[in-house]
Amino acid sequence: MKAIFVTGGKQYYVSEGDTIFVEKLNVEPGETVEFTDVLMVGETVGTPNVDGAKVVCTALKNGKSKKIVVFKYHPKKKYRKTQGHRQPYTKLEVKKIVG
Repeated sequence: MKAIFVTGGKQYYVSEGDTIFVEKLNVEPGETVEFTDVLMVGETVGTPNVDGAKVVCTALKNGKSKKIVVFKYHPKKKYRKTQGHRQPYTKLEVKKIVG
């Protein structure tokens, strides 16, 4: 069974057994997380959410993604600025889709 759910302002299309990376959640590895903002389950589409549907996941780990380099400069003005950014994430495994 497949489902679309919302977390961290993004939509994820998953099926049971999938491993996904989402915006960092305040959970410890091994904990269970339930998402109730489910937009679609199988062929059932909700307006805006499907009633009684939920996606049950297990948190595998919290971490940071690879560093990206942000470089800004203005030509002929001696302005150069370098910044780095590492986005935090939570790795989840989808255990069950109810709906």
